[in-house]
Amino acid sequence: MRDAGERSLARPGGFVGARIALGVSGGIAAYKAADLASRLIRAGSTVDVMMTDGATRFIQPLTFEALTGRAVFSDVFDGWKDGSAGHVSLARDADVVVIAPATANTIARLASGYTEDMIGAVALATEAPLLIAPAMEHHMWHHAATRANVQTLVDRGAIVIPPETGRLASGAFGDGRLASPDAIIGSLRAVLGQYGALAGRRVIVSAGGTREALDPVRYIGNRSSGRMGIAIAEAAVETGADVTIVATPGVLGPLHGMKVVRVESAIEMQRAIEEAVRDADVLVMAAAVSDFRSRTLASHKIKKKADQDLLTIQLVKNPDIVASITGERLLKIGFAAETRDLLDNARRKLLDKGLAMIVANDAVDTIGHERSTATFLFADRDPIALPSLSKDEVARRLVAEVISLIAERDRDA
Repeated sequence: MRDAGERSLARPGGFVGARIALGVSGGIAAYKAADLASRLIRAGSTVDVMMTDGATRFIQPLTFEALTGRAVFSDVFDGWKDGSAGHVSLARDADVVVIAPATANTIARLASGYTEDMIGAVALATEAPLLIAPAMEHHMWHHAATRANVQTLVDRGAIVIPPETGRLASGAFGDGRLASPDAIIGSLRAVLGQYGALAGRRVIVSAGGTREALDPVRYIGNRSSGRMGIAIAEAAVETGADVTIVATPGVLGPLHGMKVVRVESAIEMQRAIEEAVRDADVLVMAAAVSDFRSRTLASHKIKKKADQDLLTIQLVKNPDIVASITGERLLKIGFAAETRDLLDNARRKLLDKGLAMIVANDAVDTIGHERSTATFLFADRDPIALPSLSKDEVARRLVAEVISLIAERDRDA
């Protein structure tokens, strides 16, 4: 079997090319595993599905075979043909084993080391990381026996993705809902990247557009969705980094596999980043920070008057966050979203702000959109012009350049 170190050398972090063994046990949440499998396939992984007898009563194996293009293992003796050694091969080839949903019964069997089904046999035979996403009725989850079994698995190195609170299949409300696909994928991303090139490095990423308050209900803002910053943070997690994302209110949804610091204004973002970068290796300023804020903040909603045709608001300059942050070994990466003279403005920012790299792109075509046509500019290297790509792919290429810049810095140290 490949040990952890061998697995790390066999492939880079992330979902592309990953071998994932997905165990599905017999709870009502089994149908949600189909969406999880589909998302993992779309992310570039190979997924082998294992099902208990109970799971096949909730969802047919054919569903997973259609999604993955691979045979489903539903019996412990499956797969012993054509040079494959069944659960032994499955356990050996997996980069990670995830069980979602994991019922109370499956958790108990795993804790006891039972191998009467394929999930138990693979879990006992593999040296890959084991992720468990429980799903069950509220009282079953909180029962002392379940808690003890979960703790046993955690003590052995398993990672448990806690269930969520909400309406359960019984109609009751409580803990026990299967964690969201985003939460499971976030945990998988961190596990797959743990031996990556940025393992042990701290990366700070800002994301979204700041909001500068005018009164209790209005603000000056921009159209940034924060998608680029999220993609960079996720790409850094995939390569093993310890990531903190400083996110504005426009960055929606829970973020998994990273520390999240929520801010609203440029001043709040500056304070949060100054705190976060104290022992960081990399700062990526992907946020669209407002250049100005109102000189005064109205204590009540600004009301228009019947005879008023003009409202004057005085603006004062916000701090230049990335320029103000210093650190002897801190690599600073900036963004230049411009509407004209793109490369000239980007080169000026690169030098003026002391950046190792800047990402230049057209503001109108990029902000709020799913794709970007970016150019990477460096302090002492030729620029790299990228074609139109998804922001996820731009983020992966950016992180690859960060890895290269760190290697160069370390060689020159």
